[in-house]
Amino acid sequence: MKEASPKLYYSIKEVAQMFNVPESTLRFWEKEFDIISPRKTSKNTRFYKQKDIDAVRLIYHLVKEQRMTLAGARLKLKNNKSGTVRQEEIVNRLKQIKKELLSLEDAFDIVTPK
Repeated sequence: MKEASPKLYYSIKEVAQMFNVPESTLRFWEKEFDIISPRKTSKNTRFYKQKDIDAVRLIYHLVKEQRMTLAGARLKLKNNKSGTVRQEEIVNRLKQIKKELLSLEDAFDIVTPK
């Protein structure tokens, strides 16, 4: 999952690339989860704000990383959205720490060969 560069609006293509999912998945999630509500032009072109990307990130975490069903993810969001958001933030922070530790380990191996 790629991080978003700071912009006001993102196209569906950009958001799909961020999460490595097809655009059709984003359109489907938009129908299934009311927390995703991109702005639409008169020609139905979607533009996602940061809050929409955060919602996609949360749904991605539940469905793709936690392997929940859509019904399970909907129920989890309905019953405990703040706890779910916090859990997702913790998981992302731990992934970031792991990445940094692996980078340090690689740097250490370069400095002190075995």
